[in-house]
Order: sequence, then C-alpha cells, then structure tokens
Amino acid sequence: MSNYLSIEYDEKKRPFTDYPGQICAYLFQRFGMKPGMKFLEPGCGRGEFLRHFKNLGLDVCGVDICPEAADFQKDIPVSIANIECDGMPFPDATFDAIYSKSLLEHLSDPEAYFREVHRILKPGGLLLTLVPDWQSNYKTYFDDYTHRTPFTVVSLDSIYRLFEFENVSVEKFRQLPLVWKYPVLNYLCAAISPCIPVRTKTKCLRWSRELMLVGAGTKAGGARN
Repeated sequence: MSNYLSIEYDEKKRPFTDYPGQICAYLFQRFGMKPGMKFLEPGCGRGEFLRHFKNLGLDVCGVDICPEAADFQKDIPVSIANIECDGMPFPDATFDAIYSKSLLEHLSDPEAYFREVHRILKPGGLLLTLVPDWQSNYKTYFDDYTHRTPFTVVSLDSIYRLFEFENVSVEKFRQLPLVWKYPVLNYLCAAISPCIPVRTKTKCLRWSRELMLVGAGTKAGGARN
C-alpha cells in the first residue's frame, strides 16, 4: 500500500491537468466556502486539490496513508496515518470543512471514517464527500482492486444521517465542467451513455457515462462561518 500513489498515480499514467482547479473552484462556490476556513482533505494523495483550495484562500492540510503523499506539496502540511485503524491525528472540533474525493469507497469501515470526521469538525462544519456512483460504475468498479465499499444515493444519504449530520444532500454528478455550466447537457450525456464503451480511454466520453455522487452535510450545533 505504501507504493499505491507511485503506481496508480504515476505522472505518465495520470498526468497533472487543470481539472482539479476547475472542480475546486466549482465546489468552493457551490457549497459556500470562504477564505480563511480551516480545511482538511483525508486521502489527499498528490495534493492537487489541496493546492487549488489553498489558492482559493482556505487554510488547508491533508492526511494520507501513503508516506510519499507528504512529498508532493512541500508547503502544505500532510499527516501520515491509517485513519481506519488509528483515527485522525487532530483534536476535536478543529475544521470548518472536510473534503474527500474517491476515498470513501476504498475504506472497509466507512463508519470509522464518519465517526472521526464528525469528531474533528466544528459545530456547523461542512462534510463534502465525492464517491463513484455504484449504479453507473458497477461494470468497472472493481477494476481498481482497492475498492471496498460501493455507494448509492440511498446509502450515502443514510450514512450521513446515521451520524446526525444536518442539511444533508446527495446528488449524482458528472465530472464535465461544461455540464456544470450548462446542466441541460446532462440529458445529452444520458442519451449517449448507453453507446459509450464501458472501458473507453477517452476521458470526456468516460465522464459522460460514469457518474459520481456528491454528498454534503453539516455537523449539528452551529452555523458555518
């Protein structure tokens, strides 16, 4: 597992692009984040999202199981920890917002994760979770052998509510910036998706077919700053 980033996220296999900056800007605006908020990304990997959220004015840090994660963004603090076994290395009520993308499906015990993020969020803090939508990804879901726990709209909503998050919303989401700007294009994507090969190498076509889930909720006890 210590070599996961260097193998699965090798720069030749997955080169750096401008996509992280686009989705960070979209999520920052969409979910009302503000400069100065204390922000954590568990499973931060190469730190691309942390870099862009920092550029948007957030006070960012990360945590990851892979030791090499600390080497990618030298000016951003990254803790190394197995969060399922050892928890999060942060005090209670530390963060205004916690964000993860493509992390929760890799965990054998998602409840342990939710227990910890609930503990370290401030009252009113935002938990933002992006995971693959099982319904649209099941044919290729286990191409990544590290996937452990599939999620649907119903199950992601349920785990938020189990841990007493408020203002919970879960929706399906295409990773195409043009669709964020023109939501009507979702209908076109849905129409052509049955014709797109399951394992197409063309990212635009793959993202037209595959969906993510975006879950959001706030910790009870206060309004977000």
